[in-house]
This record gives sequence, C-alpha cells and structure tokens, in this order.
Amino acid sequence: KNHSLIGDGLSHVAFLALAVGMLLGNTSIFIIIIVEAIAALLILNVESKKINGDSAIGMISTFSLALGIIIASINRGFSSDLFSFLFGSILFIEKSEVIISVLWAIFLILFIFFSYNQIFSITYDEEFSKIQEIDINFYKKLIGVFTGITIAIGIKILGTLLISALIIFPTVSAMEISKNFKGVTIYAVFFSILSVILGIGFSYLLNFPTGATIVLINALIFFFVHLFKSLNF
Repeated sequence: KNHSLIGDGLSHVAFLALAVGMLLGNTSIFIIIIVEAIAALLILNVESKKINGDSAIGMISTFSLALGIIIASINRGFSSDLFSFLFGSILFIEKSEVIISVLWAIFLILFIFFSYNQIFSITYDEEFSKIQEIDINFYKKLIGVFTGITIAIGIKILGTLLISALIIFPTVSAMEISKNFKGVTIYAVFFSILSVILGIGFSYLLNFPTGATIVLINALIFFFVHLFKSLNF
C-alpha cells in the first residue's frame, strides 16, 4: 500500500514529541502516543489528497525531524535522555511501560483476530471491500493510529532511528517464506518476537546496544531465510 516506511516516518514524529516533552519537562509515554496517533491520521489525510503514501510519510517525517532538532537545540542541545531515545536503551524502560506493552499486544491480537477479514479485504482489493460495504477509511485510519501507538511504545528499546526496522524486516522475511496473508502475519510476529528475545540476550552477553543488536538479528534472520529459500526453490 506504499506504507512500508510509515514506521520510519512516525519514529521521526516521536523524536519531535520527545524534544517538545523535554522542553516542557514532561516526557510521558502517553503524550508521545497522542502525538503519534495524530501524526498517523495526518499522514493518511495528506495521502487522501492524491499524494503518494510514501511521499506523504517523507514530507511529515522530515518536517518533524527538522523541527525536533531545532527544539532540541533551543533546549541546550541533546541531553543523555534524548540520546537514549535516539538509539534505544533497555535500562530506560519503566515497569509500567512493560505492562502497557503486554496489554497493548493482547489488544492487537484480539483486534486482528476479530477484524481479520476486513483487514485482508482492504489490503488486497479495495473495490471488493466497497461492494462488501466495509468502511475502508475507518480501518485505514485505525491501522495507522495503531501503528503510531506501537511505535511510541517501542521506541525506548530500539530508539527513534531504529524502530522502523522492527516493522519492515520481519514482514519482508515472512514474505520470503509465505505468500498468503495469514502466513505472512504469523511469521512476521514470530520473527519479531524471536529477534527481540535474541537481541536482548546477545546484547547482555556481549555488552552491545540492545536496539542495534535487535536490528542486526533481524537482518541475519532475513539473510538466512532468503538463503534457505534460494537453496530450496
């Protein structure tokens, strides 16, 4: 749907939200979630005005990043907290945020389970969805907002510069194995969880940055999956 870079775009918006929050002395995750949700709706609204999806993402993401840098410079440059948000730091995560992550994951699983047919339909054939009287714009905006919230919750572990990798890599790896929608969804979730577990484990053993290690594990998973497919097919 030309939205593969929405994670990268919204991560730049998160950087802006963090810069503003630090300037005001409040970096609550709920503020970041609200800003991300608004940005996701704005991207989809700009796209609806006949602007290509990735173009809309690029416009809003670069504007947000530029404005965030200016605000950070006004606030006496990049503090250690902002640096941690840029590249991720597992030590920066609070217990309440872990609980929020678990609850959000459960909610998303239930949402996908009960809305699977609608999501599948609008992804592959919007004309058919219209015939079935599915509210396409509603589900598009809902998925966009949910993506923004997911990024807001995950930026502390991967950082705003790396969080998009956890959206793109697992999905591309899954598409190497499966060609149907359900298979890609299941494999993508599996690869995501596997990369996070292995990334945290290896970062602890090797004393590597957690976010960067998770991304490298994702890249290795894609490499081996692609190699396996090439050798067998």
